[in-house]
Amino acid sequence: MMRHLQYIFLVLTVLSLASCSSDSFKIDGNLVNLDGTAVKVVFRGDSGVVDEWTNLDKKGRFTYEGKASQPSIVTVYNHRGDPLAVMVAVNGDHLKIKGDAGIGKHIKVGGNKVNEEWQLFRDEHAAFYSDPNPSRLDAAIGKYVREHPSDLLSTVLLVVDYSNYSDRAAVDKLLSSIDIKVRPESLTSSLTKTPSGRKSNNLPRLMILTLLKHNGGFEEIKFTGKTSLINLWANPQENRKAVNEKLNKLDQNVTIIDVLTESDTLRWHKTIEGEPWKHYWAPGGPLEPGIQLLGINSMPWYAVIDATGLVAYSGPNLDTAINTAMTQAAPEGK
Repeated sequence: MMRHLQYIFLVLTVLSLASCSSDSFKIDGNLVNLDGTAVKVVFRGDSGVVDEWTNLDKKGRFTYEGKASQPSIVTVYNHRGDPLAVMVAVNGDHLKIKGDAGIGKHIKVGGNKVNEEWQLFRDEHAAFYSDPNPSRLDAAIGKYVREHPSDLLSTVLLVVDYSNYSDRAAVDKLLSSIDIKVRPESLTSSLTKTPSGRKSNNLPRLMILTLLKHNGGFEEIKFTGKTSLINLWANPQENRKAVNEKLNKLDQNVTIIDVLTESDTLRWHKTIEGEPWKHYWAPGGPLEPGIQLLGINSMPWYAVIDATGLVAYSGPNLDTAINTAMTQAAPEGK
């Protein structure tokens, strides 16, 4: 009898382990005060960006299964496009998120070591995360990276929660200090330097970009028929008010396209509040398909696309971008 019970226990254990397949990851959610009937899950999988809705039951519970053979940043959004939770997932993981969706800080993520350590870091530095000035959080992340070079969380914090990407030398120094075994390209590609911007007739032609629209799904942007100026940035864009004042003076014949190029979208909604143009997120950062053609090597970065899709300018100088856009948009003979 005892041998029979041991056999049953063994079978149940095997079945339990098999339920979390090694060729996919699983997320179980249990969120109260969550509006809507579904949540959106966005991450970069093996075949590109995944953007899928999954239904909720009446108690705010959901289950999602995805595929990512390399560690990926996964973001769960509500029906309005507000981020509810951010986590790291790879095939074989069984993650759990639980809490009050009405208060983002009360949502906890667990299920594997890196997410539990990340949650602990967030809890211990809660005051820094709520501070509009990100310098204290950046300092805490820098300290953690230097003290934990063999920890995957060091890479995650630098990619998702760090803000001062304008100091490229400091970012590169922190990134290079992390053990190569815990800084997979699947996470660091948006921080890796790309080739210098090309000039004059060596610039490419950009006909279409597919980006995640703010409060919406992925949208196909076609660069034909009208001049466009793309403002690519990462939090915090310290001179954003001055940039917006200049962009507001642009001719109506120029379409402004605002693109966030970092993984951390939590402050995105507040930053762009009240701005009149369309806003998008590039999950792959500077290496997003299409955007990588612009040769970005710093932030912010500006690109002007003429009415035929030709990149007329790509570089860090806003005034040059504006002058180029105005020239391209001017009627013939003027």
